[in-house]
Amino acid sequence: MSKIELNKRQEQIVEIVKENGPITGEQIAEQLHLTRATLRPDLAILTMSGYLDARPRVGYYYTGKTNTQVLTDELKKLKVKDHQSIPIVVSVNVSVYDAICTMFLEDVGTLFVVDDKSYLVGVLSRKDLLRTSIGKQELTTIPVNIIMTRMPNITVCRQEDLILDVAHVLIDKQIDALPVVKDTDQGLEVIGRITKTNMTKILVSFGQE
Repeated sequence: MSKIELNKRQEQIVEIVKENGPITGEQIAEQLHLTRATLRPDLAILTMSGYLDARPRVGYYYTGKTNTQVLTDELKKLKVKDHQSIPIVVSVNVSVYDAICTMFLEDVGTLFVVDDKSYLVGVLSRKDLLRTSIGKQELTTIPVNIIMTRMPNITVCRQEDLILDVAHVLIDKQIDALPVVKDTDQGLEVIGRITKTNMTKILVSFGQE
């Protein structure tokens, strides 16, 4: 997503509408000594961005939103399905050793554990694996189902959930990732993941040109 940054003419349009709205496109063009056709792209951008609104037979008026408010409105529209990543899953039957290898090779901080039908049954974090590896146990003989977080203690999200709501969950529960799931009659199918890295990428996208 591009940063909402107005050019000089767009800023002039906003000021004119602030002072004179509601005002027609023709009237705005007249004040700027330009044609209505020339202003049409700028008016479209300002309307889609939320700076201005338009009513038929009335004209354009200022919404009263600041740049920050416009960005906030955009953030509130973002959904999980547009920003989720590919999930990294392991079988409930694998050993802690194998899970550690998978986490290292895939360079992730959370693994989702599935049963033989590929439905979600657990979650493994770095802390879970580190805690187990500190002891003297033989990691190749310990199955991950012994140390994983199980249902119903797993927090999940769905594709239609809002990114802002998921971000609050990550912060409140102090976790690094949530599985994105699809509800089925047999269980929850893991179809993606949302992580703190996804959130950082969204933040960076707001600051890019």
